[in-house]
Amino acid sequence: MSAQEDEAGKDGAFGAEYLAAESMAADMDPWVVFDARKTPRAEFEEWLQTYQPSQVSRFGDTEHNAEPVGWIAVYGPSFCPESGDVVGLQEDWERLQASGRHVTFDTIKELALNRRVLTGKWLMHLDSGFKVDHAWYGIAHAVLDGRIGVAKVSPFCPESERKQVICVYTDDFTNEEQVLNADAVIRSTGVKCLLSYKPDVYTYLGIYRDNRWHLCPTIFESKFDLECIPRRSRIINKVNNMEVT
Repeated sequence: MSAQEDEAGKDGAFGAEYLAAESMAADMDPWVVFDARKTPRAEFEEWLQTYQPSQVSRFGDTEHNAEPVGWIAVYGPSFCPESGDVVGLQEDWERLQASGRHVTFDTIKELALNRRVLTGKWLMHLDSGFKVDHAWYGIAHAVLDGRIGVAKVSPFCPESERKQVICVYTDDFTNEEQVLNADAVIRSTGVKCLLSYKPDVYTYLGIYRDNRWHLCPTIFESKFDLECIPRRSRIINKVNNMEVT
């Protein structure tokens, strides 16, 4: 897992290099984690209240001796970290670029499959305050119940107007059924905002928006249809621009 995630084209002033550097910084700072594999379920509600995303500062608080926090995360009861061979992936990526081959989604997917770097995540961007805290509460409970393997949320940045981001992970971005099931779980918690799905391989290779290869950094987009009965997500595959659901 990785990265202070891309806001899907919202802040045009932030280029790919800036986002990659920000991503690395967030990952290197301490995380606040509730690990359901080790921590009693009875402690979960108190943990959620103590570490509400809108109240945890990304850069800490010197007056209260609070350290910077990269991410707030919940690991589900059956969570098993699976990142594949990231070093080998990055070496393959360097060779691919040196070869002069055209870089497409399919070439990136080939690299990911060869090195088993297959995780990905649904991203949602929410205003700080009630919206992000409420959405995180529902998603965190879905992780605790084993309906999602792992999720994380960015802490509050007091001097920034950028939204906070929640990431919900899946094991295999090439498994469309798994990706769609994760969307259904997210929607069942009450989240109705726009969702974008990004493979972790893009993060590991520094592929954010406005990248030099002109690749869209997300491969699925989910919009909640309030007019449809029953209400449901409409999901677009952004690689081929075809509607999936």
